[in-house]
Amino acid sequence: MSRKFWYLTKMSLFKKVKSKWFLGVNILFALLIIFLCNIDSLITFFGGDFDEGSQIVILDETKEVGSSLKSLLLSSEYNTDDNTRYQVSFSSKSLDDEKKLLNKENDNRILIVLEKDATHYLKAKIISHDKISSLDYQILVQNINQVKSAYALSLSNINPQELEQISSPVEIEREVLSTDKTASENMDLVMNTVFPIIIMPVFMLTIFLVQMIGADICEEKSTRSMEVIISNVSAKVHFASKVVAANLFVLIQGCLLFLFVLCALLIRNALVGKNTLSSVSTFVKDILGGLATTGFIDKLWYFIPLFLLLIIVSFIAYSFLAGILASITTNMEDFQQIQTPMMIISLLGYYLSIMAGAFEGSLFIRILSYVPFISSLLSPALFILGQISLLDVFLSILITLFVIFLFLRYGMRIYKAGILNYSNEKIWTRFAKTIRNKDI
Repeated sequence: MSRKFWYLTKMSLFKKVKSKWFLGVNILFALLIIFLCNIDSLITFFGGDFDEGSQIVILDETKEVGSSLKSLLLSSEYNTDDNTRYQVSFSSKSLDDEKKLLNKENDNRILIVLEKDATHYLKAKIISHDKISSLDYQILVQNINQVKSAYALSLSNINPQELEQISSPVEIEREVLSTDKTASENMDLVMNTVFPIIIMPVFMLTIFLVQMIGADICEEKSTRSMEVIISNVSAKVHFASKVVAANLFVLIQGCLLFLFVLCALLIRNALVGKNTLSSVSTFVKDILGGLATTGFIDKLWYFIPLFLLLIIVSFIAYSFLAGILASITTNMEDFQQIQTPMMIISLLGYYLSIMAGAFEGSLFIRILSYVPFISSLLSPALFILGQISLLDVFLSILITLFVIFLFLRYGMRIYKAGILNYSNEKIWTRFAKTIRNKDI
């Protein structure tokens, strides 16, 4: 019997892996990931000005504050060794002459006119041919206001040392007395950046899992090959082969997604000419440093295995549910109807995990972390934020295992009765009759 089981498993797996759909989807994934990781280089290659700095011209009619504004812009946090956002120069022309130059096409310069003001000490104009970005405008306004404050203080006959002390930023020391919560600012950063990147593949693989096992069973029923298969093997062996093949498929797909990301980083490293992998390593170290300040780094040794275990049992539960529901379908339209509720449940878990920080202290969100099919995404997020304990994660796993047991105990009866049922009734009517059937 094991020989037939592995034969069916390999047949289901290879039928999906060798299909044109699998090849096309993965080519699309590879291109999309490479495109997203190298979008700045592609924009530059096709004539974009992604890395082109803004040329700022200062017309200083005060003859006093222009140099200070230039120094501030050049020392901006956006001006680095790798990327010079602003190139600053002074103009010796009149305002009318500069406006005439700006009226010409392809003149992307930004003109800043500084003038003295009897009431407000300083006034400024920002002139450009086209609309400038909101970020550039905010940076320019911020620096002009800073120059104006320093200029106003200098006119008040304050000595340079005192002026420097007044203009210096306030030294703020942060002290948090509460130590009973693990969710800190660093943890929020992790939840807003790293965690969505991790759970997105889990969400995508869940969709692939449901689609594969459901479509495979539905195809065998629609082509009537199911009758031949069931005449040679039991329904239990057939069902087990579908579950194993589907989970092996998502494992292969997950490895391919990881390889696509690695290839995208290597391509970026070659195109940009910078040590991208070193930057990624630095980013990971910063994240681990943030976790260390929260104390969560000490929990990783048991959190990661629990997270993986929860994902595995959730995948198995999704496989069982998709297989049982697919057994009562007779065509692809029926399959689409049963697939929609599972996709909605998975999508709900994804969005709840993303917004988990907004439900701090909520009993409702804690109860949802126990719900199978949702817990695989929600429970890890709540545990990282400190809203549930290790015991709650164990309970989520146990509840999911109990649901799998119910599928084995009662769902298999539905599966046995459904795979050879070719009734033309509506899908949910057929499902209800199958459940009420006392003979199953």
